[in-house]
Amino acid sequence: MTTRNVQIVEVGPRDGFQPIEQAIPTERKIDLVARLHAAGIRRMEATAFVSPRAVPQMADAAEVLDAAHRLEGLDTQVLVPTRRYAEQAIGQGARHLAFVLSASAAHNRNNVRRSPEESADEFVELAGALPAGVRIRLNLATAFDCPFEGRIEPAQVIELIDRLQHGLPGVELCLCDTTGRTTPDAVSGLFDAIGPHLPDGCTVAFHGHDTYGLGVANALAAYHAGVDVFDASFGGLGGCPFAPGATGNVATEDLVWTFERMGIPTGIDLDALIDAATDAATIPGACPGGRVRTALAAARGRESSL
Repeated sequence: MTTRNVQIVEVGPRDGFQPIEQAIPTERKIDLVARLHAAGIRRMEATAFVSPRAVPQMADAAEVLDAAHRLEGLDTQVLVPTRRYAEQAIGQGARHLAFVLSASAAHNRNNVRRSPEESADEFVELAGALPAGVRIRLNLATAFDCPFEGRIEPAQVIELIDRLQHGLPGVELCLCDTTGRTTPDAVSGLFDAIGPHLPDGCTVAFHGHDTYGLGVANALAAYHAGVDVFDASFGGLGGCPFAPGATGNVATEDLVWTFERMGIPTGIDLDALIDAATDAATIPGACPGGRVRTALAAARGRESSL
């Protein structure tokens, strides 16, 4: 069987930390970012430029971004929900933006107080006016399911993608299972459905949550549908503060273990990754998840007792 290499985008320092109410010291965030880089992570969503009132955990975005930029070979992306915050991020030196908008009208209004169509039009304008050397990705949140509206039909996603056409060439489009309630058949079905609607130069990625234990299965469905880029969070940390009930992202270590066992290289040192994840799981207020970290610890315990 022919396999393709994959790229894992570590989103824990942003998606994993943002729902934690107690402030994480900036120094600890920076240390964990450096340890993830040392484990072989080469692309990371290190922080977000957002309202500090809405997401106070991201108030130190400029400091974390500056530290991440000092790590050799690290592609550091930052999440932005509007053009205003994109311009703020660029002003602080960001070179890779992840603009988020929701397929669900209710979720988008809850998140940024505007319709998906308004956010889509703003993205197209922003993508066409980026300074030289700045790249942008589009995170399409609630692409499968919404905490307020329920299941999102593929036609709804396709209609939004059609509206985004002029902003998508050369852009990575990431379909996000924000609630973690989708299933593998829906994942592969949506990626297949949007393919004919993507302009030349537009690539795809998948962002999954593990609310119902299907994070890895959904990622594999995306892989078999042709996706090579996957978001994940070390320790299974995460959960959207604007999506009630959504738990952590699929754990980075779960994806690394799965892909490597399948003979698909990730370039990530699993032991070093698990060490960082184990540390992050002790952050006050963190809700860690994932399976591999616990399973390997149990296996090592059994071996040491023999």
